[in-house]
Amino acid sequence: MEEKNKLQKSIFGKWWQAIRIWFYPIWLLYELSIRFYDYAIAVQNHFIEQQDHSFLHFGEMGTNTLAMVCGVSTFIICTAFLTVPSSFVLYKFFKIENLTNSQFEAKLKKYF
Repeated sequence: MEEKNKLQKSIFGKWWQAIRIWFYPIWLLYELSIRFYDYAIAVQNHFIEQQDHSFLHFGEMGTNTLAMVCGVSTFIICTAFLTVPSSFVLYKFFKIENLTNSQFEAKLKKYF
């Protein structure tokens, strides 16, 4: 019975166990940052396209400033509330040996 309770080695080898603690959070940070950058650009483009219809009283300079502030705000808010906490959770998940004390976690970590 004790043999079944041991965590099996990763299919990628011993070297992967040390790297995976940092790889997944950094990969998540990179991927979400690219997505959030696209969201920020889309918000900025939306404001600039709507300048003639909705933002006449701001003028061109005001609309560009509003678009830039809203685009940067979108990126910062998404990063602060989604990317940073989820990267921390992934880091803790792979750093602590048996975080949830479940068989599913042991099986999942074996493949990752």
